[in-house]
Amino acid sequence: MTHQHPSRMGHPHPSVTSPSAPPIYQTTAFDVPDLDVLQALYEGKATGDVYTRDSNPNHTALAESIAIMEDAEAGAVFASGMGAAGSIFLALTSAGDHVILARALYGKTLQLASRMQQKFGLRISYFDADQPEQLKELLTEKTRFVLVETVSNPLLQVADIEAIAGSLSDSIPLVVDSTFTTPELIRPLNLGASIVFHSASKYLNGHGDVMLGVAAGKKSLIRQLSETSSIFGQNPNPFESWLCQRGLRTLPLRMKQICQTTLELARELSRHPAVQKVHHPLLPGHPSQPIASRLYPDGTGGILALELSGEGFSVVNRFMQAATGMPFSPTLADARTTISHPATTSHRFMTAEQRAGIGIRDELIRVSVGLEPLEQLKVEFSQVLEATAG
Repeated sequence: MTHQHPSRMGHPHPSVTSPSAPPIYQTTAFDVPDLDVLQALYEGKATGDVYTRDSNPNHTALAESIAIMEDAEAGAVFASGMGAAGSIFLALTSAGDHVILARALYGKTLQLASRMQQKFGLRISYFDADQPEQLKELLTEKTRFVLVETVSNPLLQVADIEAIAGSLSDSIPLVVDSTFTTPELIRPLNLGASIVFHSASKYLNGHGDVMLGVAAGKKSLIRQLSETSSIFGQNPNPFESWLCQRGLRTLPLRMKQICQTTLELARELSRHPAVQKVHHPLLPGHPSQPIASRLYPDGTGGILALELSGEGFSVVNRFMQAATGMPFSPTLADARTTISHPATTSHRFMTAEQRAGIGIRDELIRVSVGLEPLEQLKVEFSQVLEATAG
C-alpha cells in the first residue's frame, strides 16, 4: 500500500448531501484545473474563486446578502468598517480632489480624512447633515463624494438623506455610513444614496466577536471598492464573514427589541437628577427629532448618550467604577449593554477645544444598549447613578 503524504490528506469526499448550515471556506487559494478555466474565471465567464484576497465563497455570500438587504445592485466585504471607509476614499479620489463630510462623524473617519488631506492634498469641507442647504455653497467641480452617517456618533444627529441626495448631481455620489441603523431601520440607497457602508462588527454581527466591514450600492462603484480592497489588502477572512452571515439571521429580532429598550431607557434617564442631558433622536428637544420621527418610525438603533451632572473626567470615572455590570468597552452593538467615553476613545485625537466645538463634553458617556430586559437596565442605571452622585 502506498501511503499518501500528509499534505495530500484532509480534503472532503464527494457527497450526495449538503450541509444545512453554510460551510466555512478557510483556504488561501482554490485549485484550478487548467489555463482555460483560469482565463474564464478572470474574464468573468465562469463562476469561482482563485485567491481569497480577491474573493472567497464566504465573502461572496455575505456581500450578496447585504446587497439584497440594502436593495443594492452589488455588495462588498472588508476587514473592518474603516477598511470600507478607506477603500471609498482611495477608490473615489485622487490627489487634489475635494470631498464634503458631515461635521459630526466617527472620530476615525475624521482622522482618515485628515490623513488623506495631509498626504495627498485632498481638500475637505464640512457641513451639518441636518441642514442640506449648506451643500450648495460647498460643491465644486472637483467634489468626488459627500459622506454622512445616518445617525452620528456619538451625539446622534440625524442626516436628512433624501434632501442631501436631492442637492447633488448624479455625478457626485452620496456615501452613507449606516452602522448605527442597519437596513432594518433605513435603506439609504432608496433615498438617493449611491453607496451605503457599515462596520459589520456592530449590529449586523451583533455579538461582539467580529471585525468586519461591508458596503453596497451601484455595481460600478462597488467594483471600484473591491478592486481597491484587493490591492491594499483590506479584505476580511472567511471565518469573520461566516460569523456575520450567522448574525444576520437574528438581526430583525435584535433591532426591534434594542430600539424599544433604548427609547424607553432614554426617557427614564432624562428624568434622573444625576443626568444633565440625554441625547436620543426621538426625545423631544433633540435637534434632529423632526427628521428622526419622519425617517425612523421603528427607532434609531441602540445608542444613546448621556451627560452626567458634575464636571470633568472624575465624574465619568466614578460612573465607570460603579457600573460593574455594564463594562466600559470602546465599541458598540454587542448583545450586552456597554458604555464608552468618546472624549478619551473615538475623539481623543482632538483637543478639548475641538471636542467642545462639536458638542462632545468631558462628562459625555455613550451607552450601547444590549438585549437585557428593560426593567433590569432601569434598576442597574439607577443604582450606578446614585453611586456616582453620592
